[in-house]
Amino acid sequence: MLAYHHPLELAKRYGTLDVVSNGRVILGVGVGTLKEEFDLIGAPYDERGARADDALRALRASLSQAEPSHHGDFYDFEGLVVDPCAVQEHLPLWVGGRTPRSLRRAVALGDGWCPFAVTPAQAEQWLSQVERPPGFDVVLPPAGRLDPIKEPNHTQDVLGATAAAGATIVSVTRACDTLAEYLDFIEALAAAHAAIRAA
Repeated sequence: MLAYHHPLELAKRYGTLDVVSNGRVILGVGVGTLKEEFDLIGAPYDERGARADDALRALRASLSQAEPSHHGDFYDFEGLVVDPCAVQEHLPLWVGGRTPRSLRRAVALGDGWCPFAVTPAQAEQWLSQVERPPGFDVVLPPAGRLDPIKEPNHTQDVLGATAAAGATIVSVTRACDTLAEYLDFIEALAAAHAAIRAA
């Protein structure tokens, strides 16, 4: 949650991770909704939205800059060094949430939207109300149950419906008992995706 950490802490942590991963980090952030969590750590709850917006601006100014500078309403810094900083020139920031406001925040200040507890149908409705910038990612759960091994055609239909709802990335989870079972699932899922792309 953005309100729980200073943006420079996040820039240092995830900048270092970006170096270690050779530029593969995507940073997911959120505003927070549980007042009890804010109270527990002494973070201000009522101004969390405005604070999160300023934190996103501060992150953008500091993630890939060795000598960052930001002067906002809540965060103000310059004259310091972040070493190492992110190796990506523009480290992607995905904004989470479960409201239309989270989507608007993502479009205005982020590079993607990764909602939770939002159906593809609801996301499609909200996405129709905003203008997404080029390259903006929308990460949605599938619009139905997936079993690419036993039901490859149904899996293709579900993935297609989720993409039609606006997803650029479909987040798929699967509990498996063995590595072989997991690899079989991934292989079948990749085949279903390839079939959609080929169609």
